[in-house]
Amino acid sequence: MNTLYEELLAALHSVWHRRWIALGCAWAICLVGWLAVALIPNSYQSSARIFIQLDDALAQQVGIGVADKKRDIERIRQTLTSAVNLEKVVRATRLGDSIDSPKQMEAAVLALGKTVSVTSQQDNLFEIKATANKSSFSDAENARLAQNVAQKLIDIFREENLSGNRGDMAESMQFLNQQLKQRESELEAAESKRSAFEAQHPEMADGGSMAGQRLESAQAEMRGVDADLAAAQSAKAAIVGQIASTPRMLPGGDTPGSAQAALMKAQSDLAGMRARGLTENHPDVIAARNQVAQLKVAAAAEVRTGSAGVPNPAYTSLQSILAERTANVQALISRRAALESNVASMTAAAISNPELAADAKRIARDYDVLRQQYDKLLQDREELRIRGEVKTEREAVKFEVVDPPTTPRTPVAPNRPLLLVGVLIVGLGGGCALAFGLSKVRSVFATTSGLERATGLPVLGAISQNLTDQVKALRRRRLKYFYGASAALGCLLLVLLAVEFVQRGMVA
Repeated sequence: MNTLYEELLAALHSVWHRRWIALGCAWAICLVGWLAVALIPNSYQSSARIFIQLDDALAQQVGIGVADKKRDIERIRQTLTSAVNLEKVVRATRLGDSIDSPKQMEAAVLALGKTVSVTSQQDNLFEIKATANKSSFSDAENARLAQNVAQKLIDIFREENLSGNRGDMAESMQFLNQQLKQRESELEAAESKRSAFEAQHPEMADGGSMAGQRLESAQAEMRGVDADLAAAQSAKAAIVGQIASTPRMLPGGDTPGSAQAALMKAQSDLAGMRARGLTENHPDVIAARNQVAQLKVAAAAEVRTGSAGVPNPAYTSLQSILAERTANVQALISRRAALESNVASMTAAAISNPELAADAKRIARDYDVLRQQYDKLLQDREELRIRGEVKTEREAVKFEVVDPPTTPRTPVAPNRPLLLVGVLIVGLGGGCALAFGLSKVRSVFATTSGLERATGLPVLGAISQNLTDQVKALRRRRLKYFYGASAALGCLLLVLLAVEFVQRGMVA
C-alpha cells in the first residue's frame, strides 16, 4: 500500500514538475477540439402526431374490415418514406433550391431518407419526425426546414389517403368488365351446343344426369343398407353372447325335493343341535355336518346344470330380443339383394351406350363451369364497385392531426455543452499524460525509496535544495502565470458555453 502511495506521489510530482508542458498540451487539444465541435452543424427536429380513425359501420358491412384498413394504413406508412414521396418533399422545400441534376436529386433523397421517420406509437397513433442539419443554412433556417418537411409529409399522407386506391379500383373494374364480356360469349356458345344435343337426344336431357342421379342414389342407399346390416349383425351377436352367459333357471331355496331345499333343512337341524348344547364331537352333530357337506355338493351341481330352481325372466327377455333382431337382419339382407339387382340393371343400361352418356356429361359439365365463373365474376364486380364507392365517398380511413409540426427551439444534436466540457477534460488528461510520459523517458527518481528499488543499493541520505530569494520570487511569479493560463482555459470554456446558449435563444 505504501509503495502504491509513493508511486502516486511520484507521478503527481513528475506531472507538476512539467506543468507548463501539460498546460500547453491541454491548450492545444482544447483549441483543436473546440474548433471541431464548433464546425458540427446543429440538427433541429420537428415532430407531429396524427390519429387514424378506423371505425366505419358501412365499410364493415361491404367487407372492408379493420384488418383491411390496418393493412392500408401500414402500406401508406411504409410508402410515405419512399423515394418518390421524398422527391416530392425535396422539390417542395428549400432542399431543392440548389439541385440541378438527377444525381444531385438522388443524393438529396438518400440524405433526406436518413433524417425522416414514421413510427407507430399505438394502433391508431403515428408520429412523424423530420430532422434538418444543412451546414449551409443557419440555425433558424434549419428549424423552419424541419417543420416544412414534417408538414409536407402530412400533406402527402392526406393525398395518399384520399386518392390512393381510386386508380386501382378503376383498373380492376375495367379488367372485370373485359372478363365478363369474354365469359358471356363462351357461355352463349356452350348453351347453344347443349340445346342442340338435347334436341337430338331427348333421353339424355340434362346431360344424362337423371339416370346418373338414380344410380348414385341407389348406390348410396345400398351403402346405407350395408352399414345397417353390419350394425344389426353386431347387435345380434351381442345378444347371443348375453344369452350364453345367462342361466335359464335361478336357484330357489323353497322348491320341494331339490338339493337346495334339503341343504337348508340340514343346516337348520345342525343349528338346532348346537343350540341345544350339543358339542362338535357329539355323534348327531358329526352326522349332521357330513350331511350338510354332501348336500352342498349336490346343490352346486344343480346350480351348474340349471336343473333346479325358478325360470330366469332375463333369459326369456333376451330370447325375444334375439328373435326380433334375427328378423331385422333377414329384412336387411332382402333389401340389399333388391338394391343390388337395381344397381346392376342401371349399370348395364349405362354401359350399353357409354359414348353418348360421356358426351352428355361433358357438355353439361362445361356449361355448369362457365355459368359458375360468370356468376362469380358478376358478384365480384358488384362487390368491388360498392367497396370503391365506400372508399372514395365515405373515406373508409380518416385521420386528424393531433399535434401539428413543431417549430424546434433547441437542437437535438449535437449536445455541444457536453462536448465542450468533454474536450476540456480530454485536454487536461492529455496534458497530464504527456507530462507523465516525459518523466518516464528521463530516468529521474522523485524519492529515495524509488532509487533503492531501481538500483538495489541502500541510499544513505538525500540533499534538499536551497533557493535564494530571487529564485523564490521568480518561481512565485511563474506560478501566478501558470494559474492565470489555467484560469484562462476555464474562462474560454465558459465563454463558449455562453455563446452556445445565446445562439440557441436566437433561433426563434
